[in-house]
Amino acid sequence: MEHTYNKLPEREQTFLTQLSAYIGIPLLYFGSVQRNDYFKGYSDVDIDVFTENEQSTLTKMQQFMKMPSRKFKKVAWRLNHNKRIVYGYKIMYKDPEFVLEFSVYNNKFKEDILVEHLKKTVLPWYCTFLLIIIKTLYYVLGFMPEDAFKYLKRKVLTFCIGTDDDEFISVKSINNSDSDSDSDSEEEEEEKSNYKNNLNT
Repeated sequence: MEHTYNKLPEREQTFLTQLSAYIGIPLLYFGSVQRNDYFKGYSDVDIDVFTENEQSTLTKMQQFMKMPSRKFKKVAWRLNHNKRIVYGYKIMYKDPEFVLEFSVYNNKFKEDILVEHLKKTVLPWYCTFLLIIIKTLYYVLGFMPEDAFKYLKRKVLTFCIGTDDDEFISVKSINNSDSDSDSDSEEEEEEKSNYKNNLNT
């Protein structure tokens, strides 16, 4: 999982290589970037970061990406295969040319989380076919509303692997004392919704 099935653009790959070197931790890729339904220039890239010290790693990531701490959301996730609740952090990084979603967890959760992600890596051909149709309608043709796209994408993936929808919620940002303007609050609510809906990328 340290390498992607789909080749990333050079600038994006350089950014990720430099980030990995800066935090001193390998990046593990999952989601559509490891499958045939990845749409270059449209799909975001999902990345796991497993660490012994979450706060140290988050601080380094914040410094490297030059992002405010309120963008680092603490999350709780009830795993499907054993119902264990794991805690971690989600970071959505948006560049004009690419979007990255990082998930940072303690190493003690690594084995269980990789089980969940690997189940969504190798899919039956008909599920891949459905995902390609859905993503073409949304990304390329613009014929599908965003809410419908997220719902259908999630349902196809859960149907294909025979599980329930993921139970995944945003708990809080790292530092709730940051500026809490109206626009920030609206943005935070939108990000919470995105985290819940984008689990099955």
